[in-house]
Amino acid sequence: MKAAPPVSEREPVDLARIRAAAAAGAEVVRRTPVVSSRTLSERVGGTIALKAENLQRTGSFKLRGALAKIAALGPEGCAAGVIAGSAGNHGQALAYAARARSIRCELFMPVGAPISKVDACTELGAHVRLVGLTVDESLQAAQARAREAGLAFVHPFDDPDVIAGQGSLGLELVEQIPDLAKVLVPVGGGGLASGVAIAIKSLRPEVEIVGVQVERAAPFPRSLEQGVPIAVDSALTIADGIAVKRPGELTLGLIGRWLDDLVVVPEDDVAEAMVLLLERAKLVVEGAGAVGVAALIGGRSAPATRGTTAAILSGGNVDAGLLASVARRHESQSGRRVVLLTRLSDRPGELGRLLVLVGELGANLVDVEHVREGIDLHVRETAVQLVLETRGKAHAREVLHAVEAAGYAAETFTH
Repeated sequence: MKAAPPVSEREPVDLARIRAAAAAGAEVVRRTPVVSSRTLSERVGGTIALKAENLQRTGSFKLRGALAKIAALGPEGCAAGVIAGSAGNHGQALAYAARARSIRCELFMPVGAPISKVDACTELGAHVRLVGLTVDESLQAAQARAREAGLAFVHPFDDPDVIAGQGSLGLELVEQIPDLAKVLVPVGGGGLASGVAIAIKSLRPEVEIVGVQVERAAPFPRSLEQGVPIAVDSALTIADGIAVKRPGELTLGLIGRWLDDLVVVPEDDVAEAMVLLLERAKLVVEGAGAVGVAALIGGRSAPATRGTTAAILSGGNVDAGLLASVARRHESQSGRRVVLLTRLSDRPGELGRLLVLVGELGANLVDVEHVREGIDLHVRETAVQLVLETRGKAHAREVLHAVEAAGYAAETFTH
């Protein structure tokens, strides 16, 4: 375990700065709850608590940093307004913070940004411009606009005031969990992890801080090894909120100094963590916010042997369609949702007899479809595809065996 670095007058972010940032946003930032998880604790073999920052205003921790930056800029620094480039959480947070402080806000978002997020920012009073195909292009355009119009550019993570604001979450954790022993924190650009680590290590240096990245967007391990920010190719990931291609100059150094460890988790574990949180904790958490839980259930990081391990659920802004897809995928993997394909004689009543059999076996019919293309069928045959909900893998096998015993040549596969 790494001890807290010695205090230096040159430290860009320290405990005093974090406390000031927390005070500056206190009347707007919601003190999010800590939720215990018996299911998760029993599964991974330790005492696990969940810091539900997904319940923060605007749905993520980003509001903390946005308010801190506006406070640091002061009325004069924000006179012309604030601006940022973002595809989601940072933009919504800055729009909310600007509205709370009666400040003009401009946001540059990629052309392909989800309409729901564009609308959310607009409803919060921001003037949104769709520029560029990627977040990086939107960021560059926002910086150019800031120079041109005298607006205050608010970086999503590589800024000491923003980092200090995110650190207020760490102050809350220390107060909320007396026996705090370990914290798992998502890492995208590194602002949240840096701020939380500095806050907690400054007060409780014995607490272990572990950053978590997702495999498809993990620039920090190599960057830490080389000592300079190294970009990775962008990739489609379920944890899009932390899919940052390149660490910040400031956050890279802070992560290296203050974190005890950094682990990387696969997509499948993130998806499983999202479903577990939804089903057992009744919490809607985006992929980026679920990576800490993914690290625990996938064995990438073990819980503390003594005391409480906290996983920070950094956000809950997940598209409803994506959440539904993740849930269906989980049902398929657990055997609770299967596709059964079989052949029937193409004569009246044959499908009805099959459906009665399936119903008697206790399987729930979700969908039925005749398949006549792409399969070698006799002229008097038809293929039927049934989407079924079952009680699990054992029940799914029972249904398949009973269908075969009734004379239907069948196969199942996940949907």
